Amino acid sequence: MLRRNTIAISHVIRVLQGAARSGASIPALLEAAGIPRMLLDDPDARIERDAFIRLMLEVMQQTQDEFLGFGQGRKSKPGTFSMMAHAVINCSNLEKAVRRSIQFYELFDLDVHTELHRDGERAWMVVKAGPRLDFREVIIESWLMLSLRFMSWLVGKAIEAQRVDFDFARTGAADEDYKSVFTCPVTFESESNVVMFNSDYLDLPLVQNQLSLSRFLKDSLAQLIDGNIHNVGLPAQIRAIISKEYGNNFPDFSEICEKLNMTPQTLRRRLKEGNTSYQEIKDTIRKDASIYYLSKPDLSIDEIALLMGFSEASSFHRAFKKWTGKTPSAYRREYFGEH
Repeated sequence: MLRRNTIAISHVIRVLQGAARSGASIPALLEAAGIPRMLLDDPDARIERDAFIRLMLEVMQQTQDEFLGFGQGRKSKPGTFSMMAHAVINCSNLEKAVRRSIQFYELFDLDVHTELHRDGERAWMVVKAGPRLDFREVIIESWLMLSLRFMSWLVGKAIEAQRVDFDFARTGAADEDYKSVFTCPVTFESESNVVMFNSDYLDLPLVQNQLSLSRFLKDSLAQLIDGNIHNVGLPAQIRAIISKEYGNNFPDFSEICEKLNMTPQTLRRRLKEGNTSYQEIKDTIRKDASIYYLSKPDLSIDEIALLMGFSEASSFHRAFKKWTGKTPSAYRREYFGEH
């Protein structure tokens, strides 16, 4: 589908076809995305990734459908993906997160269903879509690609597919487009739609949390299309371990060492090499969490202090000013407009 930072014009045409089915204005969509109409007549044309993202966002807005009009009357209202992400973010590992996301989408009347299987060192995800579903190929390709990339974001590590099978004939996309998405052998006209990967990925803990999810959702479409997932460093791994309990009950340093299978001396040395410490990581989590809660107008400063594990509001005020240079009240007024 994608070659570096450009998108084949065939994918633009597919998106426009789905949008047109839902009554969206094609000229208005092209104008909003900044895509010249003449490019649609050039089968070899490609557009910039940012223009494609603008187009998809505009289609979602006009159709009020995260499926971009591809669902043959079955809509996924804007915000559905966000709700799913919030539902899985506190899962302890990737397998639980994937299974919960599958259960989430089964609540809706969609003609697309996902299964997760695991056997020894192999794991595979199966996507089933109704045979009469319009734009069926687009939906299946996108579903598998976005699932893999969201899973990769959750664990902070690119999940490398071992093979991908589609039950339909090859579409117009070039070989390099498929390779840039799946980086593995892709087979067409198979018995089912499957992506296979090493089962070890399913045991990985989630390195993301509610705070990083809030940031991710601001431009999640761009990140998922980019697929630019970097391996996370040691501080992020530690944050993943303790973020579920930030504020009140941070794990002892010895517990962190045990979970990372490191001696205290080794972990201290590794953190020092990264110009940080366990205390700094804890302070960063508390700072980020405090700012997150300050954005919630229904929470008072005293309530936030308690959430952060401070028995007295004055102690929270001193700590927050040390972290940000401002008191909690001043920070809330300046950045969230609360008085």
